Amino acid sequence: MKIHEVREMKNDELIKRIQEEETNLIDLRFSHQLKELTNTSKLKLTKRDMARMKTILRERELEEAKKSPKENQ
Repeated sequence: MKIHEVREMKNDELIKRIQEEETNLIDLRFSHQLKELTNTSKLKLTKRDMARMKTILRERELEEAKKSPKENQ
């Protein structure tokens, strides 16, 4: 998944997709342990996609926090 595709997604979609990728990663790890996984690069790609999505979510959280007025002042 490309970064521009991730940026186009809404927060709800990102959260849902991250959860799907986490379950997918668990399945891939299980298949790898059972020697059924032939393309082991899928593990790395899945981790990278998850990291991209989490990074975009975090960036959006920081932008919202920056835009909202601080309550302590």
